[in-house]
Amino acid sequence: MKIGELAALTGLSAHTIRYYERIGLIPYAVRDEAGQRAYERSVLDWIEFLGRLKTTGMPIQGMLRYAQLRAAGESTECERRELLAAHREAVRAQVAELKACLLVLDKKIEGYSHAMQRNENARNNESGQRRPAGKPPRKRQAHALGD
Repeated sequence: MKIGELAALTGLSAHTIRYYERIGLIPYAVRDEAGQRAYERSVLDWIEFLGRLKTTGMPIQGMLRYAQLRAAGESTECERRELLAAHREAVRAQVAELKACLLVLDKKIEGYSHAMQRNENARNNESGQRRPAGKPPRKRQAHALGD
């Protein structure tokens, strides 16, 4: 597939694809008779995996290291596993931190919900309060700009 098609399918720009190829993050594409890049469909899975690593916060140097190990073949499987396991632990820590942040946000939102309910109750009580016997109703004052 041509670089434009790969860009459309992955959401990456052609510039980013060329950059990833230049730094060794994705394998070099073979060139067709016109000299244009012709990517194999298997690169789609690889780019999707790289996107997951990026989304989970792996630095590009970590992705490059993994790509180098992958290109080196089966003898690096243990090291690739260790690299991914370490990254998984970092992701788990990040998820735990995000969950703690969500709890704080939930409590804050709940607090505002209670405050809004208290304000609504107070308004309802003011409008429905009885006047003490013998007191005339308070006159409503006109707003300065007109009511």
